[in-house]
Amino acid sequence: MFVACLRLTLAMPENESLKGKRAVVHRLRDRVRQRFPVAVAEIESLDDRRLATIGVACVSNNAAHGHAVLMSIRDFVEDLRLDAELRDVETESLQAF
Repeated sequence: MFVACLRLTLAMPENESLKGKRAVVHRLRDRVRQRFPVAVAEIESLDDRRLATIGVACVSNNAAHGHAVLMSIRDFVEDLRLDAELRDVETESLQAF
């Protein structure tokens, strides 16, 4: 079993409130979950209204498949019209059991 992890860092320089940030994060989370069978959560920078760090996890029996899903998600997020700029993308695969 492989767990593929994706960490997305989003910048929202125009955002003025946590409520605005929450709207962007919820929209991103919901769209990714609708399209891909993955877990999505905000993992860092919870109190920073201009920065969001999103974690995505995909469990697969093949590391290459998990990585391919994450790259599809990255491309999908880049194409979304969010009020945010994708600043950083990190991936990691872990083998369990």
